[in-house]
Amino acid sequence: MSPSHEPRAKSTEAPFAYEGLERVIHEKARLGILASLATHAEGLAFSELKQLCALTDGNLNRHLQVLQDAGLVDVRKETTGPRPQTVCHLTPAGRDRFAEYILVLEQVVQDAFEAGRSAPAPAKRTGQGWSPA
Repeated sequence: MSPSHEPRAKSTEAPFAYEGLERVIHEKARLGILASLATHAEGLAFSELKQLCALTDGNLNRHLQVLQDAGLVDVRKETTGPRPQTVCHLTPAGRDRFAEYILVLEQVVQDAFEAGRSAPAPAKRTGQGWSPA
């Protein structure tokens, strides 16, 4: 794990800052790509990944490039039949960083539920509901 991706201690001054939420992973399409690849250790063909994530060729290409530049994904041409196909895999570092990211998301959910449990109950409303002034 690189020093810039080590989990940081939670700040008591900003307990909901979540330093471990990486922007490169947090974007919806990239999160979907990483989740898809994490569940397919053998990798996925470009066309399969495109379908699983409901992306166009151009969108998938762009997001894969960002993930490759970050060292999370490996994209290569493989010959598995009559013609070569593009196959995408998580890198070992990508698998580690995705797992760390999921741990941070789990902490977000846990913190939200704990904060919600300790919050005072909202006051009961009286009357029949909303009415114009």
